[in-house]
Amino acid sequence: MAETPPNVENESCDDLLESLRRGRPAAGQDPVKRSQIIDGARRVFIDKGFEAASMNDITREAGVSKGTIYVYFANKEELFEALIEEERGTIFKNMYDVLDKSDNLRETLVKFGKVLALKITSAKVIQAQRTVIGASDRIPDMGARFYERGPKRGHDKVAAFLNAAIERDLLRIDDVDLAAYQFTELCLAGLFRQCIFAYRTKAPTQDEIDRIVRSGVSMFLKAYGTERLVAEEGHQTIAVEAKP
Repeated sequence: MAETPPNVENESCDDLLESLRRGRPAAGQDPVKRSQIIDGARRVFIDKGFEAASMNDITREAGVSKGTIYVYFANKEELFEALIEEERGTIFKNMYDVLDKSDNLRETLVKFGKVLALKITSAKVIQAQRTVIGASDRIPDMGARFYERGPKRGHDKVAAFLNAAIERDLLRIDDVDLAAYQFTELCLAGLFRQCIFAYRTKAPTQDEIDRIVRSGVSMFLKAYGTERLVAEEGHQTIAVEAKP
């Protein structure tokens, strides 16, 4: 049964007046308090999962009043989405910057693929995705928003990178949208499913990720690479071998 938020109107007004008197952030605007609530929620969601967690649990763990928590977040779903957004911003920050440096197509794809595989199989990301999957059956809109704000945005950036390579005549692809999905799947071959279903209890090693990603990039470029790409890579190989 859904939890009913308390009447926080009077408490909010009192908090606002008190904040103004003391020069503190107004109710619902204090970043330290908001972070305190999110940190408490993170511990509760990890311990109990989304379904079993309650706002009362989060209130106790965060060390705030129930009135205060509802000033910041209307319900558990909103709080969970805020937590996911914060985690995503921390974990995936600057991840796509490597795609801006595309002098060597193969090495750029390898570098990006390794970062992608490392982050997607990290304990934090796996836990978050399990929680979202578990909640999506009851709250499908939340699952859809999670995908649109995270994986879909990343997918679009990969597609844009592939389109740029096509314009340079390094790739020939009829369906770029499909190819972008194929590329990420190749970089995660076997890893994601093993992690998400807890078949694998430890994150993959750097060496393992490197082997899988390089193999995936080779397959991808064999399928979509142009003669110009082959010629460029041949010249790069000769240049490297010619160095004293």
